[in-house]
Amino acid sequence: MKNRIVTMGEIMLRLSTPEFQRFTQSTNFNATYGGGEANVAASLARYGHFVSFVTKLPNNDLGEAAIAHLRKYAVNTDLIARGGSRLGVYFLETGASVRPSKVIYDRTNSSIAIATKEDFDFKEIFKNAKWFHWTGITPAISVEAREVIKKALKTAKKMGIIILVDLNFRKKLWTSKEAQEVMKPLMKYVDYCIGNEEDAALVLGVHSKNTDVTKGKIEREEYKGVLKELVEQFEFRAAIITLRESYSVSKNGWSAMAYDGIYYFNSEKYELDIVDRIGGGDSFAAGFINGILKWEEISFALEFAVAASALKHTIHGDFNLVSEEEVLRLVKGDKSGRVQR
Repeated sequence: MKNRIVTMGEIMLRLSTPEFQRFTQSTNFNATYGGGEANVAASLARYGHFVSFVTKLPNNDLGEAAIAHLRKYAVNTDLIARGGSRLGVYFLETGASVRPSKVIYDRTNSSIAIATKEDFDFKEIFKNAKWFHWTGITPAISVEAREVIKKALKTAKKMGIIILVDLNFRKKLWTSKEAQEVMKPLMKYVDYCIGNEEDAALVLGVHSKNTDVTKGKIEREEYKGVLKELVEQFEFRAAIITLRESYSVSKNGWSAMAYDGIYYFNSEKYELDIVDRIGGGDSFAAGFINGILKWEEISFALEFAVAASALKHTIHGDFNLVSEEEVLRLVKGDKSGRVQR
């Protein structure tokens, strides 16, 4: 029997400049769809789970196009609410070498941003579900979205569903002070917490003392203390930190650490030549969820997640279009890139 997983958040139209062009020079955009929780849903569906993505979309052709995109990758869309007039949009300028990528959001008053608790029957949404995934992006969208996600978390917790949060701080949506005021109280509902090098500090106020991510170096020992404090303060089953060593836009080191209250776990480190890093963290979260549900070991779930995310960095678009078999091949050490004939 397939595990039923629910993810909830915003799916947006993504408009990206082609061939590393800047916004000021591009005369056209490549269009696709994506968003943190939708990206996770698509990955998990490819791994064989039954995944329902929950959001609110306008009842127009753009809303239909977003739904069609999700269905193309076997994501269940039956629980999506309809209404409002806007599909959120984000514009992506892909950087190169030492020029960073840029994102511009156009999502104010999108359908999910103005949704209310009454738009969703969470008892029905979580019926027979095993796992609920959400991110810190959703409560950053609007005050209304905060109330929606709070009700979702209360219902899921009461129904005994495993809950994972990806902290995903977005400085263009809110400040660190706002994030901490909203997110800290919600951690009591969370079983597993994922964040990157900065999220723990900006969202939950847990700092690493001697690490500067802008210099492209990671002090791994510093993060043991961060992980330990996260688990002890918020009583997570486990806390996980993804570690990105940014040598340049196109070359990164990629690995992760986890702590379950007893043991620390360190993953394999991958040296990445990046095609598209948007969705990299979401592919990690999906890989971790898949690993826990299928193998029940944090150490293997961590390795699967890092490998899945490493592969995502080679694929254009938000979604991680790889199979479980491809991820396992990389986990087992096949980094050759040889043509599969």
